[in-house]
Amino acid sequence: MTGRVEGKVAFITGAAHGQGRSHAVRLAQEGADIIAIDVCKRVVETSPIPPATPEDLAETANLVKGLNRRIFTAEVDVRNYDDLKAAVDAGVEQLGRLDIIVANAGIGNGGDTLDQCTEHDWQEMMDVNLTGVWKTVKAGVPHIIAGKRGGSIILTSSVGGLKAYPHCGNYVAAKHGVVGIMRSFAVELGQHMIRVNSVHPTHVSTGMIMNEGTWKMFRPDLENPGPDDMAPICQMFHTLPVPWVDAEDISNAVLFLASDEARYVTGVTLPVDAGSCLK
Repeated sequence: MTGRVEGKVAFITGAAHGQGRSHAVRLAQEGADIIAIDVCKRVVETSPIPPATPEDLAETANLVKGLNRRIFTAEVDVRNYDDLKAAVDAGVEQLGRLDIIVANAGIGNGGDTLDQCTEHDWQEMMDVNLTGVWKTVKAGVPHIIAGKRGGSIILTSSVGGLKAYPHCGNYVAAKHGVVGIMRSFAVELGQHMIRVNSVHPTHVSTGMIMNEGTWKMFRPDLENPGPDDMAPICQMFHTLPVPWVDAEDISNAVLFLASDEARYVTGVTLPVDAGSCLK
């Protein structure tokens, strides 16, 4: 099956690398043009996760163009509503319409218990992972409504949006909040035939976990741990005998929810979690 989102335009945040790039490429493979934004700089100064760069966003654009699809890119922080709106407005002006929103941009953390979390770390997490999702939909959805063709909105939450983990309570709280945003938008936008759902990945083999800081966090007992050292611990989270999933696995779920195959699917929390929610 090809052309599952043929002729549609998707607005994707956090599109320079990782899951966001994968979503852009997967939707382009199936016929969509792309509005791709990313902050393209470090957001959390203490994070071990490698930040996206302008060159990363340019590479996403090249990959989409290589599929003979059009793409509009901009360096935008999802915390800035005015910049978000300006980017999506410009993208729609260039590409002609908007049908799909994928609110993917987010940050991760880990280490402190919730009672030890600083106000700065709490607020930064909420501003990016929760408020940034709301601002993304707020900026884009008027264009979907104006098109009068219906549409699909997919919000990236996490398994941590469905159950709790220790030492990342601000992340868990924000990702649970994304579910509330999703359900509220699903109720409010249903009259326009706009569907709103969330995806809930487990560990994904992107830079979010594939970095030295995360390896050391999982295996502090080793001097120079690597992914093979972390894998057995990650696998313990899952029912299926795998340590993590790939970005494309999430992208396939996003594609399904964006396509007409899911035309009556709305208000759903879709885990792509190797059975993590069963534990």
